[in-house]
Order: sequence, then structure tokens, then C-alpha cells
Amino acid sequence: MILQGKNVVLGVTGGIACYKAVDLCSKLVQAGAGVDVIMTEAALEFVTPLAFQTLSKRPVSVDMFKLLDSMDMAHISLAKKADLVVIAPATANTLAKLALGLADNLLTTTVLASTAPLVLAPAMDAEMWEHPATQANVALLAQRGAVIVGPGEGRLASGRMGRGRLVDTPELLTALRQTLGRHGPLAGLRVLVTAGGTQEPLDPVRHLGNRSSGRMGYALAEAARDMGAQVTLVSANVGLAPVLGVEIVPVGTAAEMAHAVLERRPQTDVLVMAAAVADYRPARRAEHKIKKADEDLVLELERTQDILAAVALAREDGRPGIVVGFAAETENLLENAQGKLERKRLDLLVANDVSASDAGFGTPDNRVTLLSPHAPPEALPLLDKFVVAERILARVATLWEERYGAVSR
Repeated sequence: MILQGKNVVLGVTGGIACYKAVDLCSKLVQAGAGVDVIMTEAALEFVTPLAFQTLSKRPVSVDMFKLLDSMDMAHISLAKKADLVVIAPATANTLAKLALGLADNLLTTTVLASTAPLVLAPAMDAEMWEHPATQANVALLAQRGAVIVGPGEGRLASGRMGRGRLVDTPELLTALRQTLGRHGPLAGLRVLVTAGGTQEPLDPVRHLGNRSSGRMGYALAEAARDMGAQVTLVSANVGLAPVLGVEIVPVGTAAEMAHAVLERRPQTDVLVMAAAVADYRPARRAEHKIKKADEDLVLELERTQDILAAVALAREDGRPGIVVGFAAETENLLENAQGKLERKRLDLLVANDVSASDAGFGTPDNRVTLLSPHAPPEALPLLDKFVVAERILARVATLWEERYGAVSR
């Protein structure tokens, strides 16, 4: 996880949205980050330091002149060790101070002393947000490199509707992970991931499908985003929450997925085909629901387009630079996977036994073997699918660097 082991300075300024900062602190700690909270005097009117200290297991800082150890002033010590500084909520007053370079409290002083990436999540009444002075301050901060997240639109503390809400924790966490990953091993690369299982219509109410949940593909899209890539997710019939910060292209059938992938192929650096694509579809789709009868029903099926084969034929222009395939098998795992690796001219193949009860379709975990043309198979133990995704993409990053050199960061 990209937040694991990172030192995050969480600045909390005076606004009713302070309660969301408590949740953010909790989620950061759960993600493995060390969190140092700095509160302004105004923030103390809304939330007590005890809430943050209980969650972070670290003292909360307010006094600019407090010594954290025998030598360092608080703002210097916190600024030096920060991997990331986030201010949530960021009031109009604090935004103005930061834009002018003022350093009249511990938080603003720490920001000026830090070279870590800065993420600002504004929260205020709509009229304050829309005021030309606030807009100018935000534009200046963004020009200097600050990442601005939100504000969201909805019901405000004043009771009116408008833009000014502090964004919800999941969106803010996504922004933090993207900020940390923008110089990651896949930075600058365009990654296309397919996920889910295609459905081939038989009649208006029935289809031929498979058991794929899409979890593996979604984990790959999320991990690629966190590693700095610009990610497109071609998603087939998945009931999962969208991956924030990722372009989602919904499709239904194998033909629709083939069109989406091949249309984007020339602009794709890395293709990861994690979706379970139907090999066959009904030769004819009934216009009306097929009624039950006494006799047996015989279906005629026809082949769907082989997406990976089509990509292999078109790769003479060098796009995608890396292609990753998946092999879901129920027998002869390595033999069948090796054959697919060679036939489809893949750079990496992820093989998994979907007959296992504790891995594969519909489970949070997966047990896979990685195969590539010039390396022995690498069998991974049973792991959370997000961890599997990180391991797969680490191999992709290594393959890219070996073939094309390090990506520009």
C-alpha cells in the first residue's frame, strides 16, 4: 500500500467539517501511515485534540514554539519528516495565508518549511468559495504545485445548497495516494485494464455469462493509479464501486469490450486483460423471451473475437508496449497457461486455478503464478487481490524498464 510507512502531516483548520478530518486521520492510520496532526486555535473550537491523539497515537501540535525534542522547533521537526502535508478542512482564511506566504501559526509555518507535496481540501460557505479573492488564492496555490481537492457540492452548514463541502474521506484518500504516486514506477504511462465478465444475450431476459466479479481487475486499476499511471478501466457487468481517479468505460458483451480495447490500443502503453471474456455467444439472439417447452432446447454458438489475438496482430506499431494476459484454468494450470503465453505473444501471463474454493472468482484473495517468456514461473501464495495487483504491476514496471528504460518522472 502506497501509504504504508509514510509520514503524513494533517493540518486541521477551524470549520464545522473538522469532524471529517477525524475520519481521515483514522483511515490514514489504518492504511499504515504515521499521522502528525497540527490544529489551529480555531479548530480547537470544533474538535478536541484528544480525538486525533487517540487515533494517531501521537501528540497533537498547536503551539508554534513548543519543543518536540531537545533541539528542534515543532514546525521544523514536523516539516522535515513529512512525506505529505494535507490540510482538511482548509478554510478561506488559511488559504489566504498560504497564498501570501504568511507564517503566523504552527500550521502555516510548517507548510512554508516543508518541501513535501501539499494537498488542500477547501471547506467553507459557497459565497466565500466563489469570492474572487478565494479563487485567486486557490489558483495561485495550484500554480505553485498544491493539489486542490474539492470542494464538493451539497447542503452546507448554513443550510443552503452550494459548493463548499469538504469532500468525503474516500475521495480525499484517493487524492493523497495519487499525489504520493505521481512519481511512482508507472508514472507517465497509460495503462488500460479490463475487468469483469462479459454477458452474451440469448433473448431479452437471458444471457450466457461467467462468475467473474471484477475484483481483480478493479484492484489492478487502483494499484496502477497509485503507481502513477493514467488508467482506463474497461468494465464489464461489475457491481463494484467505481475506482476514483480512473476513467471507467462500461461494456456488456465481448464485442463491446473488443471495440473499447482496440479503439484505445494505439494510445496504450500497458494493456492488462484481466476480464473473463466469453469465447462463444449465441449465433442468433431471440427477439422475444424464449418460452419453456416440453422438448429440449438446443443452442447454436459462434466464436467471439479473440481480443488478445487481435492486439498481437496489431502490435507491430509498438502499441501496447507491454501486454499482460490472464488464464483462468481448472486443470493443467501451467501447461495451459504456457501455451496461451506463447500463442498470444504476451509479455506476462497471470495464471490461476479458478476451481479452488479460497481463491479466484468472487473471493477477496487470489493465488496466482506469473509466467513470462524468459523467466521461470513465479508462484505467489494466497494474497489479498490488491497485493496480487501490486506484485503484477511491479513485474510490469521491471519489464518496461528493461525494454524501454526508466519512465520519465
